[in-house]
Amino acid sequence: MSATEPKTVHPSASSSTINAAGSTGRVGDEDEKKSIDQEKTAVRGEVENVDPSEAQHGEHPDGGLRAWLAVIGCAAGACATFGFVNAWGVFQAYYEEEILAGTSPSTIAWIGSIQYALIFLPGLIVGRIFDMGWTKTPLGVASAVIVAVTFLTAECTKYWQFFLCQGVALGLACGVIFGVVMGCPAHWFKRRLGFALGIMALGSSLGGTCFPIAVRNLVQTVGFKWAMRIIGFIEIALLSFQFATVERRLPPRKHSGPFIDFSAFKSLQFTLYCCSSFLAFLGIYTVLTYIDVSAASEGIDPNFSFYLLAIANACSAVGRLSGGLLADRIGPLTVMTPATFVAGILTYAWPFATSVGGNIAIAIVYGCASGVYVSLLAAPVVRMGNTQDVGVRVGMSMTVVAVGAVAGPPISGAINAATGGFKYTGIYAGTTVMIACCFLIATRVAILGGLRGKC
Repeated sequence: MSATEPKTVHPSASSSTINAAGSTGRVGDEDEKKSIDQEKTAVRGEVENVDPSEAQHGEHPDGGLRAWLAVIGCAAGACATFGFVNAWGVFQAYYEEEILAGTSPSTIAWIGSIQYALIFLPGLIVGRIFDMGWTKTPLGVASAVIVAVTFLTAECTKYWQFFLCQGVALGLACGVIFGVVMGCPAHWFKRRLGFALGIMALGSSLGGTCFPIAVRNLVQTVGFKWAMRIIGFIEIALLSFQFATVERRLPPRKHSGPFIDFSAFKSLQFTLYCCSSFLAFLGIYTVLTYIDVSAASEGIDPNFSFYLLAIANACSAVGRLSGGLLADRIGPLTVMTPATFVAGILTYAWPFATSVGGNIAIAIVYGCASGVYVSLLAAPVVRMGNTQDVGVRVGMSMTVVAVGAVAGPPISGAINAATGGFKYTGIYAGTTVMIACCFLIATRVAILGGLRGKC
C-alpha cells in the first residue's frame, strides 16, 4: 500500500482577496490605533504641560551646583544692570545741583527714562538671539560696554555726553544682559522656577538698595569722578562672575521663520498678559520714583527721605523671594494678582502719607508687594510655551513692558507739575495698576477657563 502524498491546497482568487482584505484591515486597525495613541500622547502633553525638549535632552535639573551657579550668575547680572539703573535718583539729584545746574529737572530726567526703558526694549531681538544659542557673546560685549561707559561717565561734563553714555549706551548694554538672564533660569528649572526667578530678582533688589547709598556716600567723600571709577570696578567683579556662570542648557532651537516672530500674539492668554504688563509699568514704579521727593515736600528731612527708596528696595527682597516660593506651590498668577492689587491700593494711599511713620509703612509694604510682581514678571510667559523658544516670548513681553516703562514716569511727572502735588499722580498710577490687575484675572480665565486652579 503506497503512502498517501499530502495534497497541496492552492488558495483561490476569492480566498486571496479575503486574506488581503484581512491583512489590509489589520494594518488599518494598527494605523488607527497608532494615531489614537499619538493623539492621546499629545493631549496628555498639553494637559500635563510636558515640554517636548525633555524627552530628547532630559528633565530640567531643578537644582544641583551647575543650575544654582547659573541662577546666582543671573542675580549678579541683574544687580549690575537693573540694580544700577535703580540708582538713577541719586544721579538726578546730583546733576541738578552740581554738574548740570541750570538744566531743567525734566530734561535731566530723560536720561533716566531712556536708560530705564532700554533695559526692556532690546528683549525682542536679544530673546531671539538667545534661542539661536548665543549666550557668551552678547554677555561679553554688553559687559565690556557697561564697564567702558561707567568709566566714561566720570569724564562727562555736558548734557549730551551724559545722555549718550549713561542714557543710551548704558541702557542698551544693560538691556542685552537683562534679556539673556531673564531666559536662562527656565533652562535649568521647571518645578522650582518661581524660586529661581526670585533668587535672580534678589540681585536687582540688592543693587537697588546698595548702589544709591554707595554713590551718594562716595560722591561726598572722594568726588564724582572717583565714585564712578569705583562703581566701574564693582561692575567688573559682578559681570565677570556672571560671564563665567551664566549658560543655557538646551541646544539652539531650529527655526527657519522670520528673525522676529509675532505669532505668539495669536495666543489670547499671551496678549492679555502683555497688556497687563504694559498697564502695570505705567504706574508701578511711580511710588518708588517719587516717594523721597513727596516725603521731603511734606517737611520730612531730605537726609532721611533719601533712605525711603533704599528701605523699599530692601523690603522688595522679601517679596521677591517669598513670591517665588509661593509661585512654585500655587502658580505665579495666583501670587501676582493679589500682590498687584495691594500695590495699587498703596499707590492710592501714598500721597496722603505725611508723617515719617506713614512713609516708612508705605515703603515697606509697597516694596514687598511690588517685589512679588517684578520677580515673577517672566514666570507666566515661560509657562506659555516650550523652553527652547522661551527667549522670544520673554523678549516680546519685555519690549511691551518697555513702552510702559518709558511712558509712565514722564506722565506721572507731568501730572505732578500740572497739579502742584502728588494726589492726582497717585490716582493716575494707582488706577493703571488696578486695571493691570483686572487683565491678570482675565489672563487666568483665558488659561484655565475659570478662576480656580493652579496658574
